[in-house]
Amino acid sequence: MAGLITSVLFLIVCLSWGTTWLGIKIAVESVPPLTAAGLRFLIAFPLFLSFAAWRREPLLFPKGSRWFFLFVTLSYFSLPYYLLNYGEMHVSSGLTALLFSCMPVFILLFSALFLREKIYASQVLGIAIGFASLFMIIRSQGLHLDHAELFGVLAILTAAILHALCYVVTKKHGSAISVITYNTLPIGIAGLLLFVAGLTVETPAFATISARSWGALLYLGLVASVGGFIVYFVLLKRLSPIILSFVFIIFPVFAVMIGAWYEGQVISRELIGYSAVLLMGFAITKLPVEKWLAK
Repeated sequence: MAGLITSVLFLIVCLSWGTTWLGIKIAVESVPPLTAAGLRFLIAFPLFLSFAAWRREPLLFPKGSRWFFLFVTLSYFSLPYYLLNYGEMHVSSGLTALLFSCMPVFILLFSALFLREKIYASQVLGIAIGFASLFMIIRSQGLHLDHAELFGVLAILTAAILHALCYVVTKKHGSAISVITYNTLPIGIAGLLLFVAGLTVETPAFATISARSWGALLYLGLVASVGGFIVYFVLLKRLSPIILSFVFIIFPVFAVMIGAWYEGQVISRELIGYSAVLLMGFAITKLPVEKWLAK
């Protein structure tokens, strides 16, 4: 029964994060990207606050870590989620998920750079396979990479790089900080910053926001952010970090299928093949053969 519960929780995380990309796509249909990111976090913040109070976790980072607090607020929440929202205005939700699945690769590279962790030859091979497949996916999807599409792709990749950098810096400087403390106040401040920036720069017309976009924002704030976080937090106590990290390999599969269904696209055999190779390549980076053989 315990194994069944763990499997169900793992599936819930994959589904909630796999549907995030479609939720963003629907939200930015009638809400500008800065405003959409801000509203999502402002919706999620009260529940995170309640969760922190229930767990009796501190809201403030430890003394001496205030710079790290600012780094997390800006580099994990504020800028990346604006970039993701902007990118999805020009790129399909499924392709966005595939692009973002590069994030564990950037974690590997930053870990070697800042933590002096060893990169094995099999991991280099996995990186090469993954990025070659990603290039073929972009070609097969008919993206001509005009200015809008190019900046959309670059925005999503930049968001993945920022998240990867934040994970590595967190491993070095924030390992002692509770995951609830890590998320609660930064998500609230990031939401406020993004929302105020949206009001100033984008001047959104709230009367024109569709019910679909409001529904997507509620889903992103309540289910994808809070629900996904809580279930992921539970799984951290049940699974090894390596196994749990495969969430980042699996959720793009759900995102591609769900996005294609919603956007009325046909999933070609070519896309299936390249996506399978891409995810296989990135999976190789998580399981270096040399490391296991040495044990």
